[in-house]
Amino acid sequence: MTSMLSLPQTYYSATRNQQLTCPVLEGQAEADVCIIGAGFTGLNTAIELAERGHSVIVLEAQQIAWGASGRNGGQLIRGVGHDLDAHEKTIGREGVRVLEQLGLDAVDLVRQRIEKHGIDCDLRWGFCELANTARHVENLMAEQESLHRLGYRHKVELIGRADMHRVVGSDRYLGGLTDQGSGHLHPLNLALGEARVAQQLGVRLYENSAATRIGYGPQIRVHTASGTVKANTLVLAGNAHLGDLEPALSGKVLAAASYVIATEPLSEELARTLIPDNRALCDQRVGLDYYRLSADRRLLFGGACHYSGRTLQDIAGYMRPKMLDVFAQLAGKRIDFQWSGMIGIGANRLPQIGRLQAHPNVFYAQAYAGHGINTTHMAARLVAQAISLEQSTGFELFGRVPHMTFPGGKHLRSPLLALGMLWYRLKEIAGH
Repeated sequence: MTSMLSLPQTYYSATRNQQLTCPVLEGQAEADVCIIGAGFTGLNTAIELAERGHSVIVLEAQQIAWGASGRNGGQLIRGVGHDLDAHEKTIGREGVRVLEQLGLDAVDLVRQRIEKHGIDCDLRWGFCELANTARHVENLMAEQESLHRLGYRHKVELIGRADMHRVVGSDRYLGGLTDQGSGHLHPLNLALGEARVAQQLGVRLYENSAATRIGYGPQIRVHTASGTVKANTLVLAGNAHLGDLEPALSGKVLAAASYVIATEPLSEELARTLIPDNRALCDQRVGLDYYRLSADRRLLFGGACHYSGRTLQDIAGYMRPKMLDVFAQLAGKRIDFQWSGMIGIGANRLPQIGRLQAHPNVFYAQAYAGHGINTTHMAARLVAQAISLEQSTGFELFGRVPHMTFPGGKHLRSPLLALGMLWYRLKEIAGH
């Protein structure tokens, strides 16, 4: 597991509400399960396993939630994957329905974990998906109908253009679909709270302990620079930062950079003008915008996913014009924070959850395509159920979906995907 970026000074790191200090792995250690990666996937898999009576060690190459878990847009939005109907031939109509329901249940998993353990992470409910085009409006209408068919218990409302001022202080959108069952939060404080829960359950967390080599067999041996973990079972939860540790997985997930800026604190009046009900918002474009207000009334504005594998030197210079296209009211406001992070994306935009065919005691979960807060928690439960030999229909369904290895090897994967996403953007423009 290798690092790809130095941790920047983000709004989240500046407002973290606790400091965890975890040791470096030194010498030999043993556990029932070893987990590589201490983001949402690794931490929640550890919690789920510890609650089931397993002893667990988690190895993190950097710090807790160093990657996307501690840097993302903070949007807790229902759903899992993209275009689930495309997988009907593989998993059947009922399988698609099960995955759709898992995408709704996943948000409740996060809600329950926060409430049960009293995790302070600025959780707010309310979300709106935005329409930039007539096609987007049609998509939202179909989405509303699908949620009703699934028996979604939270209020969803289709908003027309004339009433969009109720949702967002911008004339950019043709409509929106509001949802009171999704929302937003401080992701780093959520992850730190979950790390604390894991420790209280007896999970051993090691930071600055990058896995350098895996010895496979009936007993797994995970080697770091200064120690070794022996375990019966291994969970690979490195996602976009897995690197070359396990080529069978790293070739199926691509690291793509996403960017976020945060303004100076805004007045109550201006903040209420921008987002009247303090919702999370995002649009439906390939290079989407997503934004929300922080607890101290900053606008956090993100998006512009880059598939080249490179990050920008001047994130604020790139993102500020995009923000002003939506909110011209912020022209005179200062940008206090700018940062980037790598998200893991698979070719079919469906999370990859399963076990290695060659090594059945090695499990994995990755490729959340930018929708990781809820999906990681769902994946963690499915993996823990499978390891604990519990019936897990969701784990079985995800395991049946094939995932393409990106062509071109590690040096050409990103450029090839960048070309592919450019084609999708051009198609999107033509569809206007």
